[in-house]
Amino acid sequence: MLKSVFCKLRDSAAKKSIEIGKSCRRFAASDDGIPRERTDCVVIGAGVVGLAVARALSMAGRDVLVVESASTFGTGSSSRSSEVIHAGIYYPINSLKATFCVRGREILYKYCSHHGIPHANIGKLIVATRSSEIPKLTALLNCGVANGVTELRMIEGSEATLMESELHCVKALWSPCSGIVDSHSLMLSFVGEAEHHGTTFSYNTAVVGGHAGNKNYHLYVVESKDIEGFMNHHLQPQLVLVSDFVVNCAGLSALSLAKRFEGLSHGANLVPSYARGCYFRLSKSMKSPFKHLIYPIPEDGGLGVHVTLDVSGQVKFGPDVEWLNVDDTSSFLNKFDYSVDVCRAKKFYPEIRKYYPSLEDGSLEPDYAGIRPKLSGPKQPFVDFLVQVVSHPFW
Repeated sequence: MLKSVFCKLRDSAAKKSIEIGKSCRRFAASDDGIPRERTDCVVIGAGVVGLAVARALSMAGRDVLVVESASTFGTGSSSRSSEVIHAGIYYPINSLKATFCVRGREILYKYCSHHGIPHANIGKLIVATRSSEIPKLTALLNCGVANGVTELRMIEGSEATLMESELHCVKALWSPCSGIVDSHSLMLSFVGEAEHHGTTFSYNTAVVGGHAGNKNYHLYVVESKDIEGFMNHHLQPQLVLVSDFVVNCAGLSALSLAKRFEGLSHGANLVPSYARGCYFRLSKSMKSPFKHLIYPIPEDGGLGVHVTLDVSGQVKFGPDVEWLNVDDTSSFLNKFDYSVDVCRAKKFYPEIRKYYPSLEDGSLEPDYAGIRPKLSGPKQPFVDFLVQVVSHPFW
């Protein structure tokens, strides 16, 4: 895909000749010899957010180019989550996160049903394993109801045990509208619809910076294999994309990339924090002990080591929380450690046994890890989504 898109864009722009694709037009070469390409909309990043944005823009009639540094879509945070469809219980009342979660859940269920995306509305039990946790459970109930989450219900531990015989708790909050989704199938559907409406994808292609012009943006682009050389040796970009409309969906690199754009008013001085989380799966030789999602009371930086099931029925536990000290360059280059140390299981067993006491030694196997980018760090208060209005249409 790279050779058919990025290289053609670069080479043909340098020759000031051929038109490549619907989304790129009017080739030109700059005075410094760097090829330039004119395009309508650029979406940076082909994770689930970038794909959804590209789909929406192309369906609205815009010409869209998606630039992704990896070899295919959805290789970052989008493929390293619990794959849970959340109800909207945890976020503060009237926050953007609460509003988007509740509305997004409704839209996502409808989309999955209409397009045949594997998913299941299996429900969630948030559990208090000791009486001191009951006030926190009550607060979650009140928050969820205020956020518009329907059918939430507090139940006794005995009723929860009837639903899940292996579960231990004194009380539980039952959320029937929580569920799971096959994230890869969802993203594949977004890709298909976006391409059907004319979106062009260029993989192995990295945006490394840019600047705002009078009415457009100039994006500096290199092949992904050359990105470290560009960073370390201050090389020139291999291509400049000139676009009217840019959406930064670069995931873990999004804030670092935004700082590399000149001429933008960044408003708030955002300092990202990164929380690494590992998952362990239940040995495939063991029968699944649960039919529903099981969550403990939330902890600092996460929702606790919880039980999730994928659409095939495989049980996973996680994620834990490990705050990382990441410098700007490392986050920009996405240099994160995604390995799972088997020794971390020692900390998982006691946490899981608080609600699943019959978990046997040796039944956990390393699965995968993910990185959660956050605007609030350890012990810091909640920070909502931030929507900034700038003089240029850069999202």
